[in-house]
Amino acid sequence: MKTLPASQQEAQLWLANAKETLNVEATAILRLSERLDNHFLDALELLDSCAGKVIATGVGKSGIVARKMAATLTSTGCPTVFLHPSEAMHGDLGIVAEEDVVIALSNSGESEEILAILPALLARKVPIIAIVGNLHSTLAHRSTVLLDSSIEREACPLNLAPTTSVLVQLALGDALAMTLHHRRGFRAEDYARNHPGGRLGRRLTLRVRDILATHAPPLPCVSPNATLMEVLSEISAKCAGATTVAEPNMPMLGIITDYDTRRAFQLHGAKAVELFARDMMNPHPKVVLREEELAYEGLRRMEEGERPVSVAPVLDSNGFCIGMVRLHDFLRAGI
Repeated sequence: MKTLPASQQEAQLWLANAKETLNVEATAILRLSERLDNHFLDALELLDSCAGKVIATGVGKSGIVARKMAATLTSTGCPTVFLHPSEAMHGDLGIVAEEDVVIALSNSGESEEILAILPALLARKVPIIAIVGNLHSTLAHRSTVLLDSSIEREACPLNLAPTTSVLVQLALGDALAMTLHHRRGFRAEDYARNHPGGRLGRRLTLRVRDILATHAPPLPCVSPNATLMEVLSEISAKCAGATTVAEPNMPMLGIITDYDTRRAFQLHGAKAVELFARDMMNPHPKVVLREEELAYEGLRRMEEGERPVSVAPVLDSNGFCIGMVRLHDFLRAGI
């Protein structure tokens, strides 16, 4: 067997250590999925029937997981807040009402800060979903629903640093959130209302009409009897790269793009100047957008195929053309 240089041997050792960490944590997740039972369904029922809000609490690494769980549940339609147990003892318990549900996370189930607020929570008759690694702990015994987050060992070589236990808590929280998501029929439109910012929010909320109102050029339009020079003048004046063809106050008959004018010269030579708009127009554009259509869907349709469409007409609910949008209008909008 060929001996690797010392540095390469060390590199292989570090890779082996990293793989071992991932294997330990992956195994813990798989074992968690295998032991899900009716207790999970009971917790799901409590969350779905909650008339108030969900309150997630924990300290240390469990507190970080509780914050993430609160954020995930909230963004997917289940209003959840994080309550720090230490702050709860100094007035923040006022946030807890009888119609609420509490999710308490503690690997040991004996976290002093959590146990300190238990009497107050129980006095309010608030259901408690406990996510604990020690099924014989105080928190486990005093909870309404117990979810088992126990592990065989941490990924830490000393079996001390919270690693695998934190990941299992996190995965269990995601399982609750995503199952509740399915149970409530949470839709992309619902998700969009909670995520209006950033590219994701824009893709889920912006409509073609919004692009038309803020980024698109004025509507270019010529009559069917317009000459080639009038067509070229309209295309240049409106900077859309195309023009619609329509009679006044009538539905669109077709469009003429820069490519259509060049093709007219290729087919007819100098006689192209004798053509009218009705002779050059495309009565069936490849892409026609609707003003109510999601801008992201409109962009996707324009980019489909081997030859993307650079400009597309936009129709209102009555079928009248109200504008034209270009590919770079979507890019300027951050789609």
